[in-house]
Amino acid sequence: MELVAVDIGGTHARFALATVEGGRVTHLGEAVTLKTAEHASFQLAWKEFERQNGGSVPPACAIAVAGPVGGEVIKFTNNPWIIRPALIPEKLGADRYVVVNDFAAVAHAVAQADAEHFIHLSGPDVPLPEEGVLSVVGPGTGLGVAQLWRHSAGYQVQPTEGGHIDYAPLDGIEDAILARLRKRHRRVSAERVVAGPGIVDIYETLALIEGTPFIPRDDKAIWTLGSSGEDSLAAAAIDRFCLSLGSVAGDLALAHGAQAVVMAGGLGLRIKDCLVRSGFAERFRAKGRFEQIMAQMPVKLITHPQPGLFGAAAAFAQANKD
Repeated sequence: MELVAVDIGGTHARFALATVEGGRVTHLGEAVTLKTAEHASFQLAWKEFERQNGGSVPPACAIAVAGPVGGEVIKFTNNPWIIRPALIPEKLGADRYVVVNDFAAVAHAVAQADAEHFIHLSGPDVPLPEEGVLSVVGPGTGLGVAQLWRHSAGYQVQPTEGGHIDYAPLDGIEDAILARLRKRHRRVSAERVVAGPGIVDIYETLALIEGTPFIPRDDKAIWTLGSSGEDSLAAAAIDRFCLSLGSVAGDLALAHGAQAVVMAGGLGLRIKDCLVRSGFAERFRAKGRFEQIMAQMPVKLITHPQPGLFGAAAAFAQANKD
């Protein structure tokens, strides 16, 4: 079956034609990226993709959205679009459809992507297990978390709000980061530290500890300066981010009873070299009496170029495999 796969974020909406068979994605076409600000509604963006595709598209779609799904109306935080799933057949001409959370789509991508789309980060360098639980963790604008359960009959994806577990500092520097955040937030979740915007508080805390004057910068500037090595304080903040991310990923793996962990998201790709050379692996393992168990757990990074689109198509394939 052929369908339209869609991945909608705050700034961009990506479209591609996909083919599925027997519960799996067999082909994903070239992605077309549209700016959400340039289209007044999702329907109009769909029509633009349709126009670019020669005026027609298959009557089936899979839509991954950056936000909760399941209600009668889906709203987006960073763009004015709304989607009413019940009206998809009428508005888009798609009589078969699925709508999934964007990070659930990423977990579907992890389930179906070939081994070539994963690189090793820590633990034993072995393939991901064919059975058991995998924790999928994705630092981005927020901290996405999902469980992937593989079993003999296939697999299941469970979206979670694991990014909102309490943040647990492990040393004096992280105590200071927590204290800084507590001045603004009654409760500090892991997402406040190990998602993209969290680098600002890490950076400014390190500056205060060092007694170093600093220029207030937004998260994008700090990531850029730190990744290039142009700013040593920003580079130190990224190293500290990787430490905390290792701790959080290990906590999630313990809570999920996982046999492996897969890191995901554009930010994960951006800092992959830092994850390997930093103390990420040591922090991931540092779970007291469970350190030996954690040391035997492979941690991978998914490198598929379009995990949202591929995962949306995979979710459709699973929902329509019978």
